[in-house]
Amino acid sequence: MRDFLYEHGDYFVDDYGDAELCDVTWKLETIPAADFHTMPTGQSEAGLIEHFAENPVYWAARKLPEVGRHWEEHGTWLRPPILIDRHLLEPSNSGLQVVEGRTRVGVLCGRRREGLYVAPHHRAWVGRP
Repeated sequence: MRDFLYEHGDYFVDDYGDAELCDVTWKLETIPAADFHTMPTGQSEAGLIEHFAENPVYWAARKLPEVGRHWEEHGTWLRPPILIDRHLLEPSNSGLQVVEGRTRVGVLCGRRREGLYVAPHHRAWVGRP
C-alpha cells in the first residue's frame, strides 16, 4: 500500500480521503468484462478511462512489449487493477469504481468496442465493506 500511495497519493486523497479504509476488505475477484464498460473512476480522474478507450491498441503497446502481447493472446491485463465498492464512498451508490488501473480498464473497454479479442472475465482487486 505504501508504494501505491507514493505513486497515487494526491488523487487518492482527493477521491478517497473520506473512505474508512480500515473497514475495507480487499480480495482478488473475477469480474465480467461487461461490468467494466460503465465503471467510473474518481472525480479527479473523470474521463480518463474514456480517453484510453479511444485508442486501446496504442495504449497497450505504449507499455512494455509483453503487455501488448498479453492483451492479444489472453484478452486481459497482466496486473489486476484496484476497484472499490461505491457504497463505501457514498451509501446510496452501488457497483464498483476504478481506484487504480484506468489505462487497463480503458484498453479493455476500447478493445471490446472495436471488436478486438477480450476475455469474458478479468481479475481485479476489489475493496468491499
